[in-house]
Parts: sequence; C-alpha cells; structure tokens
Amino acid sequence: MQKMTTNANIINDISITLGKTKPHFIARMMTGFCTLLFLALQFQTSTFAQSAWPTRKPITLIAVFPAGGSVDQVARIISQPLSQELGQNVIVDNKGGASGTIGTAFVAQAPADGYTFAVVFDTHGVNSSIYPNLSYDAQKDLTPLILVGTSPMVLATYTASEYKTFGDVMNAAKANKNVSYGTIGNGSLGHLSMVLLAKNARVEWTHIPYKGGGPLMTDAVATHVPLSMASIFVTKPHIDAQRLRPLAVTSKQRSPDLPNVPTIEELGYPGFEAPSWWAFLAPAKTPPDIVKKMNDALNKVLKNPEVAKKLDAQGIDVIGGSTESAKAFIDKQIITWAKVVKENNVRVE
Repeated sequence: MQKMTTNANIINDISITLGKTKPHFIARMMTGFCTLLFLALQFQTSTFAQSAWPTRKPITLIAVFPAGGSVDQVARIISQPLSQELGQNVIVDNKGGASGTIGTAFVAQAPADGYTFAVVFDTHGVNSSIYPNLSYDAQKDLTPLILVGTSPMVLATYTASEYKTFGDVMNAAKANKNVSYGTIGNGSLGHLSMVLLAKNARVEWTHIPYKGGGPLMTDAVATHVPLSMASIFVTKPHIDAQRLRPLAVTSKQRSPDLPNVPTIEELGYPGFEAPSWWAFLAPAKTPPDIVKKMNDALNKVLKNPEVAKKLDAQGIDVIGGSTESAKAFIDKQIITWAKVVKENNVRVE
C-alpha cells in the first residue's frame, strides 16, 4: 500500500510540475522526446536487420557471363562452400551478354540488402571505357567485395607455325610483315593488351576478333589464325595436348602453370602487365557490416584446400584479401585500360 501511495505521489508531482510549465515549452519537450524515440527505434531496427543477415532468403550470385565459361566456373566452385559458411542457400544465376555489362547492370540496380552479388571478369575493368553509355558507373554504383584471383593471358601459336619464339613475332612485325592475332572480341583484355604491346614496341599488327574463347581456340588449333591472346583457362588444354605453343605470358611473374614460358616484361618490356581476374561485387549501398561479413566468409572459402585446388585447375592464382585491396586493384585496372582505349582510339563495333 505504501509503494502504491509513493508512486501516486510521484505521478501527482509530475502533473503539478507540468501544469506549472508553459505550454510551448511542453510542446518542445514532447517534440524532442518523440524525435529521440524515433531515431532510437530506427537504429534498433537497422541494427537488428543487418545483424540478422542472412535470413532464410536465398543469396544469388549473378555470373555475368553464360554457363560454361570461367566466370560461371568460379561462381559454382565457390557457391556451395559459401552456402555452408553462411548457413544459407546460395544459388548461381547466369546473366550473360554485352561483355558482362548486362549482369553487372542488374546487380548495380538490385536492392542493397545483401542478397544479390555479381561475379565479374576482367572485362569489368575495360567496359566503362569502351561502352560510353552504360547504365551504371563501375566505380560508384558497385562495391568490390573480394578479388578472387588472377591469371595470366597467353600469347600462343599453333605448333607448326613459323613463330618459334616471342622474338620471331616481334621481328616479323618490325619487318612490316602482316602479323595477325585473334582474341575473344573487340575491347577484350586480350585485344587491349596487344594494343598496348604494339604501342610499346612501335609495331603494327592486325586484330581478328572472335565471339568467345571457344571459336578462337577452334581457329587457332586449325591454323586459321597465326596467333592467339587468351586466358590460360581456354589456352592451356591445347598447350598440354601440344596443339598450341606458348610464346609469352602477360603476368608480372611467370605462371606456375607454365613455368618455362617467359613474361612479356622479362622479354624486354618493363612494367608490362595484363592479368585476367575474377572478383565479387555488391550494390554500392550494401550495409558495411554485410560487406565485411561477406568478405570474411569468402576469404574462408578461398582458403579451403578443395576450393583452391579447383580454382588452380582453372588456371587461377587465388588472391583473396580485404575489400580495400580489391577496390585498389579494380580501380587501377579501370584507370590503366581507360588510358589505353583513349590513346589508341579503340572502338567496339
């Protein structure tokens, strides 16, 4: 009874105090209180929503190239162990076309809720330069999550070719002979790397664009195109079968997959580097804690021996690391190839 009386007295005191307070002051107090309450609830809701990620909603990895290619392979190799790491279903959805820009645009415009991510290829580093009317900004509308890995491209020729070494190719070009090469398409990294090499060597050669690695390798093996510049992923099976002879690789160091093949840099072109690469991206406004949790999970997956073994079989050197290092790498690729495109007036027909 005493407790109830005390509480009643407190309430009564508050009522008397408020009654003596000017109305406009009470209004301001109530407005301030409501504002603080609203902000607190918003913070609590936001924190709960982010900390609860992922829920039972499936996570989708958008592979920005069709099924069967290296992007598709990377997405599928990683999806199952990522699902186990996050305790959530992870599915792969292929949205290919236009050098990866269709799938990338889809992710750039997707809700930034942690349930849609892109798996991209090195074309992401050149598309902004060769497609001026993209519906997204590669650096502003997407957040790099992780650099999965890199792989050198290989300059190769068929085994009966007159080009026995990289030097033979350069000598022919410097003698103004008609030297032609094939790549997976106009504006591809293979194309731009050969444009950069031609500029550095002060030579000219003829580009023959193909619609993908399959058609390119078919003609390269059949001797219809004397040189090919393509990733290890599509080239090495034909090198192993002795249908193609590798002449040089575009990485900074020699590739463990082709240890006897020199780099273009060590053949006399200091600083030359043009790696293929694969990365995960998220919509730009994805909450930072989700970005960090996804990066942590992906790093754990990439350290899985089985995953590393499968990626190595695709010719990919696993990198991993922080979101910051992934962003620095991708930004450098975009800036480097934008300069090559502009200085050499590269156009995609």
